[in-house]
Amino acid sequence: MGVTEDTVLNGRVRLRQAVTGYRAGMDAALLAAACDAAPGERVIEAGCGVGGALLAAARRREGARFVGLERDAAAADLARGNVVLNGLDDRAEIIDGDVERGFRTLELPVFDAAISNPPFFDDPAALRAPAPEKSGAWMADGGLAAWTAFCLKAVREGGTVTLIHRADRLADLLALLAPKAGSFRIRPIAPFADAPAKRVIVRAIKTGKAPLVLLPPLVLHERGSAAHSAEAEAILRGEADLGW
Repeated sequence: MGVTEDTVLNGRVRLRQAVTGYRAGMDAALLAAACDAAPGERVIEAGCGVGGALLAAARRREGARFVGLERDAAAADLARGNVVLNGLDDRAEIIDGDVERGFRTLELPVFDAAISNPPFFDDPAALRAPAPEKSGAWMADGGLAAWTAFCLKAVREGGTVTLIHRADRLADLLALLAPKAGSFRIRPIAPFADAPAKRVIVRAIKTGKAPLVLLPPLVLHERGSAAHSAEAEAILRGEADLGW
């Protein structure tokens, strides 16, 4: 398996990942920026891959502790190596496990927060010829319901669940989270100011009762430019958080 070493968060995180297969990118960076764990809090990431979001979130939130759950053995091994590579083994841990088996099978105490970038598809017919090595990251065997259920079980009452997903699945996300969570805050992610959002980041509080808030979108690019917008660039470099 060929491996590259890349840097994210303006060089503050080194990330070794496979040349082929799923590679951490924009979604992982935005999920990390959306994590607002306070010092002393414990965070679990469901499906952490090689640790792209987990390690960036740990670097951003120096006082918090992180656990990453990953079912793919090769990705989990890379993630463990990345934890050590970044000197975060005192605050971050990678464990083997499958989201679809449920949180209780891990026999862990509940967390203060859960973050996740669930696979984008439930239906194999909706996936257009992915590379075989990417199918595990793109296809949720148990559907989105398994991922939301895991995250809701993983956090204490009053804890937060933060998910990044396709914008066209927003209604599904809210419906799946609503029986156990509320106080929704939604951040659309749009490629351009005049284009529909392609992603949403949803933050919910377990047992929360506050009204839903639709926040201003994060616009990634200006028309006519391949460069990131100033706001997006500041977030990707770690100079700003994706605030709530």
